[in-house]
Amino acid sequence: MPVFDFSGASASKAEAKCTYTTFQSNNTTPSADQPIMVLDNKERHWKHHSCGVFTNPVNRTAFEFKEEDGTFTADVLKIDSRFTSLLKWLGDSRINVRLSGANTEDGYAVYRIRETAFGGGTKLSAEDGFLQFMIERLLESNAPAEAEEDETQEETGDEMKLTSLQSITDFMTCAGKTLPDNIRLWTRRNLAVARSSEVSQEERHHAQRALSIMLNIQWKNNYFEAIDPVEARRILDEELYGMERVKQRIIETIIQINRTHTLPAYGLLLIGPAGTGKSQIAYAVARILKLPWTTLDMSSINDSKQLTGSPRIYANAKPGIIMDAFSMAGASNLVFIINELDKANSGHGNGNPADVLLTLLDNLGFTDNYMECMIPTGGVYPIATANDRDQISAPLMSRFAVIDIPDYTAEEKKVIFSRFSLPKVLKRMHMEEGECIITDDALDAIVARYSNTTGIRDLEQAAEHIAANALYQIEVNHVDKVEYTREMVEELLK
Repeated sequence: MPVFDFSGASASKAEAKCTYTTFQSNNTTPSADQPIMVLDNKERHWKHHSCGVFTNPVNRTAFEFKEEDGTFTADVLKIDSRFTSLLKWLGDSRINVRLSGANTEDGYAVYRIRETAFGGGTKLSAEDGFLQFMIERLLESNAPAEAEEDETQEETGDEMKLTSLQSITDFMTCAGKTLPDNIRLWTRRNLAVARSSEVSQEERHHAQRALSIMLNIQWKNNYFEAIDPVEARRILDEELYGMERVKQRIIETIIQINRTHTLPAYGLLLIGPAGTGKSQIAYAVARILKLPWTTLDMSSINDSKQLTGSPRIYANAKPGIIMDAFSMAGASNLVFIINELDKANSGHGNGNPADVLLTLLDNLGFTDNYMECMIPTGGVYPIATANDRDQISAPLMSRFAVIDIPDYTAEEKKVIFSRFSLPKVLKRMHMEEGECIITDDALDAIVARYSNTTGIRDLEQAAEHIAANALYQIEVNHVDKVEYTREMVEELLK
């Protein structure tokens, strides 16, 4: 019977060596002055672009440089606290990477990490790969309050998008701390369902689909940077003529955001005749806030399930339109434009669509039946448009700051046509302003023709018609310009 002598065995395993300290940063564009990490360069200065792998952090936190004259190791001295989990994953997985950095007094300052194939060649997926997806997400996140590592997984991944369970698992390992607490918990639960052999294939499919949708959205915090009121006013003046009351209300909103760094408790409800520029106001606000925007047309909603999604018990289940809006925007902070809010009470299917909007507008979170998770809405700024105030329920009305948009006067329409509508059309057709001239009498005739219609859409169509006619005469009749009189526009637009 063999006898084993353990007297020569070491009393304990060698402890892992952590060589780095962490620092907190919210920088989104790393550089040599604000790097992701710093490596030791006392023994050797490293090239601007260097290939290699991170060592397994169970042994030591270092990087193995694969140089022409051999392999050399340098300890990690400092690292952005947002990237500690990513460093561990790269080391565990032995992912070949290329570092871009500069030698400084403090060490080799790394400001870019790219994935490479074996031998130093760039991978086909590197330009838009999974590693870059995680790095970009980490750079957009805020520095964690404490540099603690989250629960980790041992699996590795190399997917370009968060669609496979492998890439979702790796994302949670490296960048799970960028998610809100409830979504991080929801993700772990759905990962368990997606991997389980005790549920049906359909359930696993729905869980994986929901995970892919949820994690491809960038869940940002509700902190908003200050906005320049002067620049905001310039954008409003560029996009809108007149409407001083509306512009004042928007500037007040900007000032409020600058003081509180959060969105106002109430969105905007713009009520006025068709064609008065209500949607244009919403787009201008999104541009000022520098947020993506998405639209919801309430006239096409006849069932509340279109907004809330269908439960996963159905084979053809899918998320609702509101969740799709987050997915299309790719971020949780967005301007949500609700067109024709006065049509929200006219649903003829199951449930009242207006009731669904109440939960969204309360800013306490929204639950989609397919996702089965509370979606944070603190970064959503709703802007609704409507034509008829009387068709909007009191509960809906109370959740907005209401602004009445009056129709334009005849004089305002003249200014809009001559300063905005016609120049915009001429620019689009690559025409000079001197090629299409409208006399004062012709301008009066154009406005008088559409005096019984609201808004300026008819004026814009008239500008399109006149400019096209001028272009035709210039190209076919070889004239230098066309000057329109009252008689000419009345004949052309009749």
